[in-house]
Amino acid sequence: QAQLVESGGGSVQAGGSLRLSCAYSRSPYGSSCMGWFRQAPGKEREGVAVIDSYSKTSYADSVKGRFTISRDNAKKILYLQMNSLKPEDTDMYYCAARTGVYCYTLAPRDFGYWGQGTQVTVSS
Repeated sequence: QAQLVESGGGSVQAGGSLRLSCAYSRSPYGSSCMGWFRQAPGKEREGVAVIDSYSKTSYADSVKGRFTISRDNAKKILYLQMNSLKPEDTDMYYCAARTGVYCYTLAPRDFGYWGQGTQVTVSS
């Protein structure tokens, strides 16, 4: 069974930085599309960034230039470096994976394997 475990969330002031990590336990995810998503209470989950098995990345417009997704397949860890954080970045952040080496969209419905989430809170 797939296992994705997020860490690195916390509270930070606006303008600060956080790095999220997602440890994955199944080797096939090292050759799969993976991504970060976020969701606030009462809102739909949205895609933040995705990375394919060739490390090609795609970002939501709201985080371009501030967030960086990366992966270390040897360590089996997916990262999300978040800089210049804003209060509107406050959300639960989830790591996810999908079958297949390429990422086609940032749509959550395309991802079948999910972690439990880590909370990010940005204060003004």
